[in-house]
Formats: sequence, C-alpha cells, structure tokens
Amino acid sequence: MSGCNIQLTHKARILEKTRRIVVKVGSSVLSDGDGVYAPRVRQLATILSALQQAEVVLVTSGAVAAGMGALNMKQRPRTIPAKQAAAAIGQITLMALYEECFSRYAIRVAQILLTHDDLANRRRYLNAKHTLLTLIESGVVPIVNENDTVAVEEIQFGDNDNLSAQVAVLVEADLLIILSDVAGLYETDPRVDRHAKRIALVERFDEQLMQRCGQAGPLGRGGMTSKIEATQKAALSGIPSLLIDGRSNEELYAAFDPQREVGTLFLPVSDRIASRKHWIAYTLKPAGSLRLDAGAAAAIRRDGRSLLPAGVRGVRGNFEEGDCVTCLDDGGDEFARGLVNYSAAALRQIQGVHTSRIEQTLGYKVSDEVIHRDDLALLQD
Repeated sequence: MSGCNIQLTHKARILEKTRRIVVKVGSSVLSDGDGVYAPRVRQLATILSALQQAEVVLVTSGAVAAGMGALNMKQRPRTIPAKQAAAAIGQITLMALYEECFSRYAIRVAQILLTHDDLANRRRYLNAKHTLLTLIESGVVPIVNENDTVAVEEIQFGDNDNLSAQVAVLVEADLLIILSDVAGLYETDPRVDRHAKRIALVERFDEQLMQRCGQAGPLGRGGMTSKIEATQKAALSGIPSLLIDGRSNEELYAAFDPQREVGTLFLPVSDRIASRKHWIAYTLKPAGSLRLDAGAAAAIRRDGRSLLPAGVRGVRGNFEEGDCVTCLDDGGDEFARGLVNYSAAALRQIQGVHTSRIEQTLGYKVSDEVIHRDDLALLQD
C-alpha cells in the first residue's frame, strides 16, 4: 500500500472521531509582504465556519506582520521593543479582520493572548484552560496568539507552532492542523530541489526525521524544525497533526475531506503521556538541574521510582520548592524533568543523604522524596 493510501486510511479514522480541532496559521501564510492578506483570512474563516459539528480553536501569527504594514516597515523589526510596538498596532488590525470575517457566518470570536509564563504556572494554566473551554462550549471561536506586546526572551514560546501544540494539549483537541507555506514535510528541501518528494505519513519521530527539517522564513520565527517539534509534542499527548500548505484553498478544503490525501499526517505515539507529566516535560522551563548516580537514574528510567536524596550527586541553579528541574544521568545527559520538594539550598545539604537523616540535617522534613514519581516525567529519546 502506498504512503498516500496509508495516510487516507489513518486520516479517515481520525476525522471520524474528531470533534475539536486546533488550527495554527503562520505569518508566512497570512502575509503578502506588505501586511496581512485579507482575502486569505476571509477564505480561512469561510472554510472553518463550514465545518459541521466541529469545535475550532485558531492559533494565529501575523500581529507583527500586520503592524509592519501599518508602519510601512519593509523588514521584520530586530529589537524586542520594535517587535512589541509592531505587535501592539498589528494585533488590533488582525483581530478586527478576524471578527469581520467570522461575523459573516454569525460566529463570534474571542482573543486570547498568552505567554510561556501563563502555561508554566499551574494555576494560570488551568485558568487558561477553563476560559478556552467555556468559550468553546459557548460556540465562540477562540483566537490565540502569543502576547508579543509583553513577551520577552525568557517568557516567549519561541514560535506559534510550539504554542499551537500547547493549546491542543490544553483543550484536549482531537486534531492539530498546521497551515504552512509548504505542502508538508519533504525528503529534501523543496525550495532547493524541485523534485523533492513529499512524505505523506509520519508514524515515528527520530533523528532522521529531524534532519529533514528546514530553516525559518523571513517573516516567521519557526521553520520546519519547530513544526516537527510541535507535532511531536502533540503526538506525545495522543493528538495527531496534519501539516499542509495554508496558502492553497484546495488544500484547506482537502484537509477536512476523509477521501482526499493532503500534506503530511503525523500519528500520535502509542504510549500517551498523562496531561500533567506532559506539562512538566514540555511546558515548564527548568530552573536548575540535578546530577544523579547510575542507580537512581536506572530506578527512575526502568522502574518509575521516585528520586530520593541518596541518589543526588550534584545540584545546579537557585530553584525553590515546587520548581521544575532537569535530571541528568551520570553521563550528564538529560533524561527526565520533575517538580522538586526541596529548594536548591536544602538539596545541597541533603544530597547523598539517606531519607532517615533528612530532618536531622535540615532541622525539618517536607518529604522523603526529592521528586515524587507522580511529579517525574521521562523525556522521549
């Protein structure tokens, strides 16, 4: 059976069960070089409005591009303040256009602006989830964007591909569709090789797959690498993804047709990570690291054990209780992330110590475990 036929088999099964879709549209799709291309936004609204019995969340780029058009800027601003200024102006233009286009079909939209901090904080993560679900249940299309007007380097998602994967996990979507300026993943770069062969179906994520990724375009922060990383994050939470050319109306319609093969379909992995552990592994930014001995690393990897102080050989960073840290094996390789029960200062005192001596050493004891197994997430190799 050919790759295309295999894709159709999987795609038909996925669409049959799909009720909630996250659609990500990038700057390279929305922009015509002088700002946001309004006819494309209108066409996107037309197609999404026509979906029957489907709940849609739209993750959009384009605020900076829209602001560039308003400010007559010919090149993407390089400094953070200039990008924030362009985004502040462009966000109004972009949302007004979306509201106009969806209102033609009596569909209301709502703007949701997020930073990495919003999803890294568990309480704000849940608040964002509840808001999005309430909007969806009310028949409103949430339009999500990174809050470029306040986001700086340490709180940026880095690209809206990554944001779209986080949102898909957040709302427990059945499908993530990424609209790009290419018609899928290719075996070679189609911008260089006009005979490049498109890959219809990706069943597993490996190093060979990452080597096929391209570089970022002039208007977007994310290239093919960020798209593959996004689809992998979605896959780890049991969500399939479809990467298509969002500039083509034909491909947009084909994306929702179970009998038409299009783009590249990424299947979810069979070993689904629980939502909380996915949040720990792929949303939080580690505040430090712990170097573990071989026995502790093996117990976590093989047996799913908690991390005890006796297994800690080194502490880096100035983190506090409850922060996310990365776990390194005795070779220095990162293999897990988790939420610590002790601060870095306390851990430096009890590293290598048996649990029976924690209170004697510190004068108090919060827990026997440095990281409980329920707060430990293994990273995919």
